[in-house]
Amino acid sequence: MPEALISDFGKTVVAWQRRHGRHTLPWQNTRDPYRVWLSEIMLQQTQVVTVLGYYERFLARWPRVTDLAAATLDEVLAMWAGLGYYSRARNLHGCAKAVAELHGGEFPRSAAGLQTLPGIGRSTAAAVAAFCFGERVAILDGNVKRVLSRVLAFDGDLSSSAAEKTLWNHATELLPAQDVDRYTQGLMDLGATVCTARSPNCLICPVQPLCRGRQEGEPTRFPVKTRKLKRGRRENWWLWIQDAGGQVLLQQRPGTGVWAGLWTLPMFDDEASARAAVAGASPETLPRIEHALTHFDWVLHTLRADAPAATAPTGTWVAREKLAHYALPAPLKKLIEES
Repeated sequence: MPEALISDFGKTVVAWQRRHGRHTLPWQNTRDPYRVWLSEIMLQQTQVVTVLGYYERFLARWPRVTDLAAATLDEVLAMWAGLGYYSRARNLHGCAKAVAELHGGEFPRSAAGLQTLPGIGRSTAAAVAAFCFGERVAILDGNVKRVLSRVLAFDGDLSSSAAEKTLWNHATELLPAQDVDRYTQGLMDLGATVCTARSPNCLICPVQPLCRGRQEGEPTRFPVKTRKLKRGRRENWWLWIQDAGGQVLLQQRPGTGVWAGLWTLPMFDDEASARAAVAGASPETLPRIEHALTHFDWVLHTLRADAPAATAPTGTWVAREKLAHYALPAPLKKLIEES
């Protein structure tokens, strides 16, 4: 890697962030590792605009990591509902409990120590360590991979662990000697606002003179990742059974798999099984729901029947006004709100 790039890149990013970067997000301007860690977990694969409301609600209910640790997993999942990727919520709760029980309510003060906690990977640990403790350590989230891949014209296939390891080494080489926290924020800001995935705004990019991807005329060719996600399709039927008092029958999903630990309507693999579960009733067919998840598209058909139904499945009866206290997946929340 050219010495000029190593010496100039970090300084340029720091100077740009100071003048043009983001400075008013609620998790900025703090060295509280709880607040920074919470934002980092929420922002994984989720846009800032979506996270803002959840972040404020979490802090209002659990202002300290020990408060979050004392909550039940059901409470955390209910608060998280609609944000998606629910394994993050389970890891969030597990991490809070580990900090409270193993570290006296204090986060470890190094990236290496942070990585020993549940759900904290290398990049998240580095972000917390850089922002809160000033550790000189590199991050490599999705935005940063894109920025560095383009600046370096790095054509290694990031589907490969060897190529990703090489990019990690380059990210470490490019770290400035000081202002690592501002540099780290600057890389995030560049990826989010300038060096975007499909339409990078190279004309206003501060590192354009250093960017080999721009010089080669193909910045959007980077990063290289050849392994494509194969999407599947799933179809299920679920039963909305409601009694005369307005209670709805719910079942809790298993602890692993899609929507792990969430509460849903009783679910079946086919229509015949769903109708057989309420034999003797005449269920109403509601409009189907099409829900896109990371790996597959899910079509959900809803049959609505009044209790008692002859062979209604077992579950937990929940009053309509108390459903908000349960961790429901987004499609079910929407279905209930619109009913």
